[in-house]
Amino acid sequence: MSQIGRRYFLRRKDRKSFFDNVARALHIDPEGSFGSKPQIEVVETSRHKIFLINGLSLVAESDGDMFPTLFFEDHLSLLPKITVDMGAVQYVCRGADIMAPGIVEIQGEFEEKRLAVVLDERHKKPIAIAQSLFSSKTARTLKKGKIFRNLTYVGDDIWNVAKAP
Repeated sequence: MSQIGRRYFLRRKDRKSFFDNVARALHIDPEGSFGSKPQIEVVETSRHKIFLINGLSLVAESDGDMFPTLFFEDHLSLLPKITVDMGAVQYVCRGADIMAPGIVEIQGEFEEKRLAVVLDERHKKPIAIAQSLFSSKTARTLKKGKIFRNLTYVGDDIWNVAKAP
């Protein structure tokens, strides 16, 4: 489990750079999603940099990749959906990447390196955010191997920071 290393508020002058990075990575209008002057707190762990926007854990960064958290519900509804069978859920929720045999359904079109939300087969609840290693066209044809890289999942340090009192 990752430990919280540092916690600080983003300076006003750094907000524009943050908004530019979010717009580029998530393909959204940050001001439309967060407002023009949100309070942005940064929580650094050994694995992630987590951005709490107006108190909500909505965006994270790891290894230079910025992505939405499982709590950014407005954005999750816009992403392609990957449904995994219930046997894969326990592994995905421990950080495993998404393998072809565990995928039940792929909804939406995407290119390589695009984000997708991973859902469990029974409840259709989001359990992870992953990055595609292939386009949707190619991913649908593969029967073995890794298809998505797991970025964040239920129970990781991002989840725990968001759930902390």
